[in-house]
Order: sequence, then C-alpha cells, then structure tokens
Amino acid sequence: MTESEERRDVFKLSRDWLSVQEVVDAVSSSSCGAISMFIGTTREDELGGRKVIGLDYEAYELMAQSEFSKLCDDIRERWPTVTHVCVHHRLGWVKVGEASVAMAISSPHRHDGQQAIRHCVERLKASLPIWKKEVYDTLEESWKENAECPWALQNKVPPVTPSRENV
Repeated sequence: MTESEERRDVFKLSRDWLSVQEVVDAVSSSSCGAISMFIGTTREDELGGRKVIGLDYEAYELMAQSEFSKLCDDIRERWPTVTHVCVHHRLGWVKVGEASVAMAISSPHRHDGQQAIRHCVERLKASLPIWKKEVYDTLEESWKENAECPWALQNKVPPVTPSRENV
C-alpha cells in the first residue's frame, strides 16, 4: 500500500443484482498483487421432498454496517497486509443461481488475502444480522439459521447415546 493510499472498507446491502466487477473495482490497488474473492449463490436444494426455488433475505441494516466495521478491524488485526475489503449482500428475493453475496479482499500477496476472505465469509455468516428464508416449490417457507451463528450452536441438542448401564 502506498503512503497516500487509505485503506478502504465497502459494505453494501442491495435489492438489485450484485456486480462482481463493482466489488473488484472497490478493492483494486496498484500496490496489491492479489484480489481474493468469494461469490455465494443460491443453490437448488431438496429438503423433505420440497425443492428450494429461492431465498428471501432481510437485515437489520444499521447493525449490519456496524458489525461489518468490526469484522474489517478483526481481519486487519489478523492479516495486517490486507489493503481493501468489500462485501455486497443481496436483500429481498434471490432465485436459484443468482449471487446472494459477493466479497473481495486485496493484499500485496495471495496468501493473506485467501486466508482473510475465508475468515470474512465465516464471520459474516456468524455475526452480521442478515437472515434468510428458504422458499420451496410448494410455496412453503422456512427461516434458516447459519450453522456458524453462536446461538445456533447453543440450541443444538447433543445426540443421545445409550449408557453402558442400560445395555
């Protein structure tokens, strides 16, 4: 990163299609030799004989922006060479095959950027207040929690295993 270049963090929630090029442009830097990206798409999944046809996203937008700022601080503490961070996330209806999230991180070398992008994906799912509802071909709907959320881990009941005394 050059002396005159400020670190840039860009977070955008949008009901419109995500532009991968816009995300790349937000992190581009002449001092960086790597841009690491992640694009998450809505996948067709089948659950209980029902096929997912899309996701409907909602967010607590102000809190999401605040949590994104904390996430960027955390990334830079772990990987100080990270230069720019950009995350764009869809809200509203996202049909199968469309991008739900596009993120990019620039760094002088690929190693830090690749580790940082993986961390960014995991922490985004765990800490940003963005919720998704699956919509099925039966037109039924179901709110889904990310497995990475701390409250999801607390609500998991461990499997019951028979004790030796009862066998």
